[in-house]
Amino acid sequence: MVRWQPEARERLQKAALELFLANGFDETTVADIAAGAGLTERTFYRYFVDKREVLFGGQDIFQGGFTAAVDSAAVDSAAVDSAPVDSAAVDSAPMDARALDIVADAVAAVCSPSGMFSEERRPHSRLRQKVIAEHPELQERELLKMASLAGTLASALRARGVTEPTATLAAESGVTVFRLSFDQWIAEGSVATLAEIERDLFEALRSLTLASEKSVGVDKSVGVGESVGVGQSVGVGKSVGVAKSVGVASSAGGTVSRRR
Repeated sequence: MVRWQPEARERLQKAALELFLANGFDETTVADIAAGAGLTERTFYRYFVDKREVLFGGQDIFQGGFTAAVDSAAVDSAAVDSAPVDSAAVDSAPMDARALDIVADAVAAVCSPSGMFSEERRPHSRLRQKVIAEHPELQERELLKMASLAGTLASALRARGVTEPTATLAAESGVTVFRLSFDQWIAEGSVATLAEIERDLFEALRSLTLASEKSVGVDKSVGVGESVGVGQSVGVGKSVGVAKSVGVASSAGGTVSRRR
């Protein structure tokens, strides 16, 4: 009969992190981890495939937190891809017709204090990241984890009716915000919650997007061949009060002058 080991997974993770930091990741064996947790190797393999999984296990649960929020988004998926946003519509529908907003809600759900990244988890996350930062092969594994999350999010958006490249752009943006938020959250001296950090970063992203849209709008308002002083010189002789030169750009690119 298999005896139940209370909090065995947590004990193994704690022992592994302490040994990785003290002795190095490569030098630490599964036997060392099991002994450090006061458990057997057999118990270790009941929870983890190998020692890397102590750091990267639970990927399905991690991704599932994001996709569950996307799947439950109450929006008209046919309008998600390109419908303009109106403030009244946003107020009446928290999950509005924009893919980025759906992703923002998903990230917020995962980062909530009651989620998998509670404040009690912050010390563990800091130690875990310290181990990863010291080993290039673990850094590569972490990057693959983030890339996999972006792909999963994009697939979930497409399943809701979001077309490409919008689905991928929104998913990649969401993962970038999450990664930056997580880095700030585990930084030494950081006191803000993960939820507060990700909310501020999403606002910064929206502000950046809005600024870009306004910039494009200014360029469009001028129009090709309509910039004042190039194709529409007005008032050259107006100060004299006798002649008025008006340059009108023709469709062929020339200028027709009229004098009166």
